[in-house]
Amino acid sequence: MLETALIIEKVAPYFLILKALIIQFWWIVPPFLLYPQLKFYFTLYMAAMWSSDKSREIITLEIKIPRSLTRPIKAMENVMNSIWGSYDPPKDWRASYFEGKSILPVSFEIVGIDGVPHFYIRVPKSNRKLIESAIYSQYHEIEIIEVPDYTKQVPMDIPNGEWDLWGTDFELVKPDIYPIKTYEQFFEEKPDTPSEEKRIDPLSSLFETIAKTSEGEQMWIQMTMWPISTKENDYVSRGKEEVNKLVYRNKKEKSVSLIEDFFNLLFTGKMSEPPKEEESILPPEMKLTPGEREIVSAIEKKTSKPCFQGFIRYIYLAKRDVFFKGAKGFGTSFFSQFTTQNLNNLKPWGEVTTKIQSPDIFTARRLYLRKRDILEKYRNMAPSFDPYPKEGSIYTFNVEELATMYHFPGIDAVPTSALERIEMKRVAPPPTLPIEN
Repeated sequence: MLETALIIEKVAPYFLILKALIIQFWWIVPPFLLYPQLKFYFTLYMAAMWSSDKSREIITLEIKIPRSLTRPIKAMENVMNSIWGSYDPPKDWRASYFEGKSILPVSFEIVGIDGVPHFYIRVPKSNRKLIESAIYSQYHEIEIIEVPDYTKQVPMDIPNGEWDLWGTDFELVKPDIYPIKTYEQFFEEKPDTPSEEKRIDPLSSLFETIAKTSEGEQMWIQMTMWPISTKENDYVSRGKEEVNKLVYRNKKEKSVSLIEDFFNLLFTGKMSEPPKEEESILPPEMKLTPGEREIVSAIEKKTSKPCFQGFIRYIYLAKRDVFFKGAKGFGTSFFSQFTTQNLNNLKPWGEVTTKIQSPDIFTARRLYLRKRDILEKYRNMAPSFDPYPKEGSIYTFNVEELATMYHFPGIDAVPTSALERIEMKRVAPPPTLPIEN
């Protein structure tokens, strides 16, 4: 007891000093703890102020497809490459944090309203000409018109007594440097058919689903993306790291520590031998299985093309008298087409899906707020964050992956009954047409 009292007596002054420091300087700690949240909300506020300029106002463009469209999906990949050219990052940290400048987003949206599918692109007004020229360069017959925002054609206070909704964001199962299934892999297993008929359009099932919905039902699919380089997201280096993990998967033996070496010498009289590197005639690449080679090739292919960063969201909303609870599977089944077991796939993100899990407290109120939240974020093209973007809420797709999920199908892929098409093609005037001076 006496020894304990002596120890306490010696230590007590230090505790008093520590207590005085905490009382005097406690206010220094919270800013460090809250720095990520404060930084995010400040940047978000400045970006909102910068985006409020009229030239950056979001407009909605609808793409009208002619009956005779026959362009391949590769054409849409070229469009995505051109849109990537809008990449214009802030010059420095001052422009980013104090002027609010950010990379402008583009939202590719496929929408079904009363059984009729529509292609929309929501884009800042300042980028309209870039979008139009990118599309017209590959699809000369297409018509692009500015239309009212369809998200404002339904009540703003859904869910309400007349309308209800179900919605979710999607997340990737694996890191985003693993690609999803792309259009080059969509083929029929019928070698006797002509080569041009072997390819399956992944949008065909979606349009058939939309065509079966009734009046009062709507399906909204949103892919909000913005171009990036390795400056914002070094996906190339991340891809190389993942490839190296697969190629050099034989890890070196763990080296023995000095303490372990000492006890080995003490009890056995022998020093531990340093780990030997495994010698092999074959290079590491030759040891890969066929499946591993496919993964390595797919990762390298993905990171070799221009990339966008963003998020994907799906909402089904309908009047309560026609609301179909099974409609949540419409969006998930569409994105499940892009699944490959050894690469990547998209799945509903449980944290933002309009279904409340544990704890079972105030369930109805929480569900109502979650539905309002996802609808508001869809209208504003905003990612999910609470209190700031969650890990996995934003991911990377290259131009090939985006073109696979959003492109303009030909008449062979999607029948006329499933898609509203324009009767006349858009063509350039003949060179001999007289013009007024």
